[in-house]
Amino acid sequence: MIKIFLSDFEEKIKDIHNKTSFFNRPEEQRVRDIVKDVKENGNRALLKYIKEFEYPASIFLDLVVTSTELELAYSRIDQEILGILKRAIKNIRAYHEQFMDKSWSISISNNSSLGMRVSSLERVGVYVPGGTASYPSTVLMNVIPAQVAGVEQIVMATPAGKDGKVNDLVLAAAKELGITEIYRMGGAQAIAALAFGTEDLDPVDKIVGPGNIFVTLAKKEVFGVTGIDKLAGPSDICIVGDSLSNPRYIAADMLAQAEHDPLASAIFITDSNDLANKVRQEIEKQCYPLLRKDIINQSIANNSAIFVVQERDYQKIIELINLIAPEHLEVFHEAYKTIVQGVKNAGAIFVGEYSPEVLGDYNLGPNHVLPTGGTARFSSVLSAKDFLKASSLIFLDKKDFRDVGYDAYKLAELEGLDGHANAARIRL
Repeated sequence: MIKIFLSDFEEKIKDIHNKTSFFNRPEEQRVRDIVKDVKENGNRALLKYIKEFEYPASIFLDLVVTSTELELAYSRIDQEILGILKRAIKNIRAYHEQFMDKSWSISISNNSSLGMRVSSLERVGVYVPGGTASYPSTVLMNVIPAQVAGVEQIVMATPAGKDGKVNDLVLAAAKELGITEIYRMGGAQAIAALAFGTEDLDPVDKIVGPGNIFVTLAKKEVFGVTGIDKLAGPSDICIVGDSLSNPRYIAADMLAQAEHDPLASAIFITDSNDLANKVRQEIEKQCYPLLRKDIINQSIANNSAIFVVQERDYQKIIELINLIAPEHLEVFHEAYKTIVQGVKNAGAIFVGEYSPEVLGDYNLGPNHVLPTGGTARFSSVLSAKDFLKASSLIFLDKKDFRDVGYDAYKLAELEGLDGHANAARIRL
């Protein structure tokens, strides 16, 4: 049963964040060993771990999803579902086209200019989780922003079942987007293979996509050799409501996040004690028939909470939201304008009872790859910008150099870098 807190909110938030931290995890050394092995031994190590953790694979070609498999998977998908995928793709692409940075240049004199050149990454690896659920939406949310940014080579890695098969919906989503380089491999070994490459797999410039703790720790391990999107932990949501809010909607949205993972977190903040109790009752009622209720019960009991603050204490509500820094924030409160204006830390903000987070997960357009575990304090939603890089452009003529070169010469001298000073002085 979810607990209702009338005080000690900060301690509960700290406890939840600690449980999802990536520091001092017992899995770290095992992940480090796997990554090192794949880096040094390529295909041989990769196949060894796939046999151990996933399915029987003897040669690298066993990992490759063929064009025939893609076609067959696509043919097995109902036309209605394909229509839904296509509409989602259209919405997501239109949304992410608004994120594009552009190259620019400004003249600082008649013959001199400063600017920025923006270009896309060349090769990106998209990791799509498998296991207890299928995630075609993850294909869409990671591939489409990369395509919008202009990435030419997109590689997909996804775990297979014990029979070596990949989920049809995942493959259908990939085919709809034109992804042809797909490997049935998961876990830390897949991340290592994408980062370092093997005899038969070229390394990528960046790895994106969520995964379990082994995937996340592996991304942490390879960062620096390749780029990563973020260290994505268990999903979390914070919902704010008042006495006018519908407890059924609030409970449903909390359960939707809780079903992801036993470590997922769902927090409800309200200034109505009556609503708090109604939401708790609704959670118990709606949870019972859900297929993943065992996972939900663990999440609700251990990592979730209902916070009841003083009536109309909007500043306290805002303070708690910013402390939680939720991945998803839903605001169903009549003072939503005041509350939203005060929010600094949130991955995605959904305002009003008919803007549920589930739309952001699937088809509305905004991305569902969001900062988790309080990292919205310093991190943002995945977008096309994550697949772009920028280079400074500098062109000075002799006259303009003289105007700024002396200052550079003196600053270099002050820092004791006489080589730098000489490089400026010699041109003066």
